[in-house]
Amino acid sequence: MFHEIKVSDLSFNPFTRLDKDWALVTVTDPDTGKTNTMTVSWGGVGVLWGKNVVTIYIRPQRYTHEFLEKTDRFTLSFYDMSKEGMRQSLTLCGRKSGRDLDKIAEAGLHLTGEGGYPWFEESQLVFCCRTLYRSAFNPALISDDIKASVYPGADYHDVYIAEIEKVISSD
Repeated sequence: MFHEIKVSDLSFNPFTRLDKDWALVTVTDPDTGKTNTMTVSWGGVGVLWGKNVVTIYIRPQRYTHEFLEKTDRFTLSFYDMSKEGMRQSLTLCGRKSGRDLDKIAEAGLHLTGEGGYPWFEESQLVFCCRTLYRSAFNPALISDDIKASVYPGADYHDVYIAEIEKVISSD
C-alpha cells in the first residue's frame, strides 16, 4: 500500500541508492499516453532555489529523453534490491530501449501512479518530480579526462533538475 511521506522523514543515502542500487526514471508522453522508463545510476538529491530537488542525467539518444522533453513530470523510483529478480529488471530497463520492445512488461513491472506521475507497484520509494531546469552539457567545460573516459563518442548527457513535489513510500 503506497502512502505519502514528508521529504524530511526520509532515511535515504543517495550514494548507495543511486550508484549501487540504481533507480528508474519513468515518464508518460502527454500526447500519446505511452509510458517509458530507464535505469539511472547517476544523479543527485539536494536543495536548490529553496526547493527539494533531484538531478538526473539522460543522453539525448535515449528514448526516455524524448518523453522528458514533452513534459515536466516524471518519477524517480527506488527498489528493494534484495527482492528476487529486481536487479535483472533494472538491468533490462537500462540496456533495452522502449522503442524496440515493451520493456516494462519484459521486466515484469506493473505500472501504477497518480496525478500524471507514473511508477511501478514494485517501487519501494518514489519521488514525484517536476522539471525546473534542463540543459545540455557544454563539452568545453568538461575536463579532458572525463571526456576521454565517459564520452569517447561525444554523446554528452543533458541535465534535468526537478523539484520533488511528493514522496511516495510502500513501507
